[in-house]
Amino acid sequence: MVVNLLSSTMSSPQDPSQNLKNLEDMCKRCSPITTIQCISLCRFYKLKNELRNLRNIMDNPNYTTDFFNVLKNTTRLCVLQTIASGKCTIAKIRQELQNTGANYSQYSISEDYIQPLITTGLITESLGKYSLTLFGACINDLLDNFKDFIQKLPAQSECYEEKLIQMLLSGPKTSKEIYQTISPKITSRVLKRLAHSNLINTPQDRSHIFFYKSKRNPNLEKLTDSELKVYQAIPDEGIVADKLAKRVCLSQRRIYNHIRHLKGKKLVFIRNIPLTYTLTFDGQKLAVILQNLSQKVEETWAFAECMSQPPVVYSTNITT
Repeated sequence: MVVNLLSSTMSSPQDPSQNLKNLEDMCKRCSPITTIQCISLCRFYKLKNELRNLRNIMDNPNYTTDFFNVLKNTTRLCVLQTIASGKCTIAKIRQELQNTGANYSQYSISEDYIQPLITTGLITESLGKYSLTLFGACINDLLDNFKDFIQKLPAQSECYEEKLIQMLLSGPKTSKEIYQTISPKITSRVLKRLAHSNLINTPQDRSHIFFYKSKRNPNLEKLTDSELKVYQAIPDEGIVADKLAKRVCLSQRRIYNHIRHLKGKKLVFIRNIPLTYTLTFDGQKLAVILQNLSQKVEETWAFAECMSQPPVVYSTNITT
């Protein structure tokens, strides 16, 4: 969490309220010479002030979407990394961009690249110089190799691709499971885009209805030569209609006709095997990065939310 950057004495990172209480206790034990010294030098004061600002920024219900869209820009990441090296003026940032072959005006840098970083709480400005916030420093540490995947994701979107990639990190998912997170109206487009970017594996065989032999003895039934041929061609692991048709050299129409008769004689049963989608190697690498970023946003939100709560005041009524 953000707090962990400042002190290793913080308690469990899973309990933001307890960590925040420890932070308050540290402030109470601190004895600065002057108020100005506290404001200008104290890292804990800076943290608490930043958390209050982040609380207002993250109050936007679309914050996570805006956050990812801000990061999905190569030039913006270059600006963030430049600022991470130390406080920078806009002139220095422009010079660093020119060194990479990108020539932008100071106005363009300010409006298109710096301002979005400020509005998401990643950097701050003071006296004409830009620096990372503590939250921004945490995020910057998690961006290794992220630049390699920027072109594989849509620049401005509702971040359905990012949601699906993180969802697949826990294992293969069927279309039905994906529909619980993403609307069926757009799922096909999202899957196609991720497959084109080589981030997910799509089923090579689109057939999902398999035929299997039952345990019933075929000698108890009277079968035609074609029905017996079809029955014997069904392997133990099951088979789809088109492959079965090629195996016995019959049309799929006749295969379905024979299967219907075999099913009526309880010699064959049908099982619907749903199509599943998995991550590629690159998809797994990107999913880990996205998940770490999402977790950091959630952790910071939890701290900011605790900071915004009014302190609990205990009163004791003394009666005489």
